[in-house]
Parts: sequence; C-alpha cells; structure tokens
Amino acid sequence: MRRNLRPRVPFRVMTMAAAALLAVVGLAVAPPSASAAPPPMPLVAPPQLPDNARPVCGPVLPGYVHCDAFVRTDSAGSDPTDPQEPAAGEPVPSAYRPADLQDAYGLPSATAGGGQTVAVVDAYDDPKAESDLAVYRAAFGLPPCTTANGCFHKVNQRGETKNYPAPDRHWGMEISLDLDMVSAICPRCHIVLWEADQASQEDLAAAAHLAGCDCTSPAGTNYGARYVSNSYGGPEAGFSASVDDSYRSDKGTVYTVSSGDSGYGVEYPASSKWVTAVGGTSLLPADNARGWDEIAWLYGGSGCSTYVAKPAWQHDGGCSGRSVADVAAVADPTTGVDMYDSYETVDYNGPWLVNGGTSAASPIIAGVYALGAKVLPGTIPSTYPYAKFTQLNDIVGGTNSFENCSPEYLCNAGPGYDGPTGYGTPHGVAAFQE
Repeated sequence: MRRNLRPRVPFRVMTMAAAALLAVVGLAVAPPSASAAPPPMPLVAPPQLPDNARPVCGPVLPGYVHCDAFVRTDSAGSDPTDPQEPAAGEPVPSAYRPADLQDAYGLPSATAGGGQTVAVVDAYDDPKAESDLAVYRAAFGLPPCTTANGCFHKVNQRGETKNYPAPDRHWGMEISLDLDMVSAICPRCHIVLWEADQASQEDLAAAAHLAGCDCTSPAGTNYGARYVSNSYGGPEAGFSASVDDSYRSDKGTVYTVSSGDSGYGVEYPASSKWVTAVGGTSLLPADNARGWDEIAWLYGGSGCSTYVAKPAWQHDGGCSGRSVADVAAVADPTTGVDMYDSYETVDYNGPWLVNGGTSAASPIIAGVYALGAKVLPGTIPSTYPYAKFTQLNDIVGGTNSFENCSPEYLCNAGPGYDGPTGYGTPHGVAAFQE
C-alpha cells in the first residue's frame, strides 16, 4: 500500500512526461548481438538542452571533470515548513521529497543504515554545507547530522578538517544535492564530505581513494566509509591507470558514479570497471501496484567504453568494452528532487531548488547500498545487481539518444539489460547486497 505521498508534480509536467512514457513503452529494442563494438563515441553535449533546466557545471578542460547536476530554471523548490498553501492558480511545488523517494524504491530507510558511513566526494568548498544540510534534514523530520553529534564531517582531500579548497558556488550546489540525497535515502547514516582541491581527475581520485580505503589519511584520520558517491565525470581520455586504481572496490568498498547528463556517450569514472555506474530515469506517480512508473531519462549517459575492457561480470554481446550503466535512479529535473542550497542564490530562485541529473542518482544508489549494509571484502559490489537483477525495477521504455545508436540497447531502455538504466532501479535493497 502506498503512503500518502507529496510528489507535487504540476499537471502540465505530468502530462508531458506521461505522453513521453506512452510514446516509448512500446518501443521495440533489439536484443544484444555478437556484433563488434560500436564506433567510438565522443562525449558531446546534446544538440538541444531542455528549456526548463540547465547544467549546474560548465564544460571542462582535458583532465578535468564537471559535476552532473541539472537545476530547474522554471520552478523553485518548496519549503515544507511553510504553512501557506499555494493560492488558486499558482504553480504547486514539483519536487520529490525523502518520503517520496523512499516509497518509490521500497526502502527501509526508517529502520536500516544505522552505523553505516557514506562518503560524498566533490570538488572545491561549500562553506555552507553543514548549515544547509541541517535545514534540509530538519524540514523533513530527519534526525540531525552535525559535526557536534559526530554524524557529519567535512574534510579536504587529505582528510584535514581545515585548509579547505577555494569555494565554488556551482560545485556548492552539487555538494548540497549530494548531501541531501544521501540524507533522504539513508537518514540514519553518517556522512563525510570530501572536498578535492580542484575538479581534476587526479585530485578527485585521490580524495575518493582516501574516502573509501581502509587506511589512515595524511591527516591521521580514517572515517570508515564503505559507500562512496561520486557525482562527476569527464572525457574517457582524461584518466590513467593510477587514477583508476583509486576506485578499486574489491576490498569491500562501494563506489557509485553518475553516468553523465549529455545523453548517449560515455564518461569516466563511470566507465571504470571498479565502480557502479548509475544512469538516470524520469519518475512519475502511477496507478499501478508499485505506485510509480519510470522511463530512461533523455539526457542520462550510457554507451560502450573505448578505453576500458569488458569486465568479466558483464555479458551484453553488443559492446566489447565496459558498458554503462549498471543501475539507475531518478535524474530527470522535470520529475526532480527537492533540495536546499543557500550558497548558490545568484542565478536561481533558491534556496529551495528543484534539481536532477545523474548527480542525484549516484548518492541515491550509494544510500541504498548503505541501507543493505552487506558488502564483503574480496567482492566487487557493482556485480551484485547483475547477480540479482530480478530484484530490481526493470525499466523498459525511454531513450537517451537523439539519433539511432547501434546496438539499440545501448541507448534505448528495454526488457533486461540496457545502457541508460542498466538492469533497473532499486526495489528494496536485496539487489545491492552480496
């Protein structure tokens, strides 16, 4: 039985998204074949961005990455503590709240996750990260998570609680989104925010390594995170073997990585063989047993790596390299999430904002892994959903390509494995446990 949800999706938005759902549910998707890998896919921006949202972070130089957040420009988020209801004719808030996300994915958020730590890795500093997180959690009745009570820590890329990197308001919004989504999914988890010096592959990989390794940082700290969310990516050519080793997950650490917000095309580190690559969906309330429908988000990243070899645990026949993604969660800002960010208030109607992008999906999946809390050393956690794919919501409609791709399953969602959504979205935590 579904709870009394508050998705607050305007009728106009629901109608547009529902029309898209109906248009693609019957899409015929060719099964994987034994053909050669598709030609190399350059990482390019979609030919036309949506008219109601825009990327939070801009283009990057070689060796650097961008955050994978999308923010709505036509609709502000809503303060749930505001007693005033919208007047007749005024737009209603359109963002999903923690209870909505927990219901959509059937999660035991109220009872599980205690004692687990999720690390969030981002670039630059958000000087208001902790205070903004406190506002979000208090607004939705989530338990406090502060430095004072030992639940929250903010550190630089060397694990120090001082000498933070230069502040950046765009990455600041990314940081708030990540912290809010971990809180929404696993409110009993502890959170450590790791801030890399710059948005370079090397700096972020260094922070990610310390965030998830069973080791002592140069600052003498070990926060014990076994679930590490990374909501960023860049061209595959921008990494090296030493960078890739930073994401090794075979010692009992989960690294979730956003698949990108530029449609069909592969980003790194989502294409690393060590990580769980997280694609994006559009999520809508529905009159069915689950209470929700999902399709692949038009801008979510997917494809076939031209740099990373096929992992032994992937068996789709149409890509000789690493296929992206593995799983997915809501990312479409049109069916976006509510978040709070008082630092980035220049260009948007904040501090309550409607956000999306696969940057929202990565911390959601990290939180789901933490709720399951069964990740064993000597295993690669990205393989878990492959072994238990029947315990996921199989996403069978939607596309992320403005043109045909080959094989079609790399850009079109369909039964079983596909590029945009992998094997599907969470249906409880069983698929995310050893």
